[in-house]
Amino acid sequence: MPHLKHILVIRFSAMGDVAMTVPVVKALLDQNPDIKITYVSRPEFAAFFNNISRLTFYPADLNYQFKGLPGLIKLFRSLKKKARYYALADLHDNLRTKLLRKLFRLSGLIYSCIDKGRAEKKLLTRFPGKVLKPLKLTTERYADVFRKLGVPVNLNHQLLKKTQILTDEVKAMIGEKKNQWIGIAPFAKHKGKIYPLDKTEEVIKLLDYQNVTIFLFGGSLLEEEICLQWQKKYKTVISMVRRLSMEQELNLISQLDVMMSMDSAGMHLASLEGIPVISVWGATHHYAGFLGYGQSENNIVADDIECRPCSIYGNKPCFRKDYACLYNIPPETIAGSLIKFIS
Repeated sequence: MPHLKHILVIRFSAMGDVAMTVPVVKALLDQNPDIKITYVSRPEFAAFFNNISRLTFYPADLNYQFKGLPGLIKLFRSLKKKARYYALADLHDNLRTKLLRKLFRLSGLIYSCIDKGRAEKKLLTRFPGKVLKPLKLTTERYADVFRKLGVPVNLNHQLLKKTQILTDEVKAMIGEKKNQWIGIAPFAKHKGKIYPLDKTEEVIKLLDYQNVTIFLFGGSLLEEEICLQWQKKYKTVISMVRRLSMEQELNLISQLDVMMSMDSAGMHLASLEGIPVISVWGATHHYAGFLGYGQSENNIVADDIECRPCSIYGNKPCFRKDYACLYNIPPETIAGSLIKFIS
């Protein structure tokens, strides 16, 4: 076997951003049989990288084992002992990865890091006088990191449905698939991305008359409480919040007919499994480059109010104070878009 070039890849967070790197590293490995990868990220994201040939996942627990500056130095030393690397690919470019880059550079390793296009994104969110034009897709920005290292990678941006079966563990929780399944991931980290929950309930109410099963996804205790309330009220609803491992959640998502998600991790997890997403956008905009890999712009639901996007990540308070970009979207529009996939 010829000697493989070993690339160290780093992306610590967030969940959706890490998920977006997966089709890029898959394409790179498929197209470059002389490359292998060690991918460093948080332990909870390991399931994203299962069964990828020539990829080793290195779980870096930044809250405990590798916490703070001493922890990062420890992580550097641990990684350096693991292998002799050809290059480092920094897909994150934050304070932690900058320090690791510097340490590896001092040890003689070449590196490349992501260009996040901050200046362009500032113009996109400026108001008044915003420059509303599509920017480079984030997945292409990730691919550029490898291209700068001399490793070609071509992305086809096609949604590829995985051929999976429901595992026995998940089947024991929800039973066999007897009708069409819709996933709803109604939450996001920031308020500017979250479709109002009372309106999400209206979407559920409109779908409750269809021959479907609706699975709700989330993560926090509060999200679990909200989803359990909806499960009690609507016969079609099953809350999966805090019931599944990441691997099990991906397995269930792979069986959906369609997913409704915010501009958040739910969209990117569905993209990993080749599931179409009706994506709801508020303060953010797909022009910033964060549309799920292979997802169609035709399945975007958004209002064209002149002030959006006001934020790249949805973390800025609404200057209007009313989040009109989200409240202006009728539940009937979202329900209608979902029904097209189950009719």
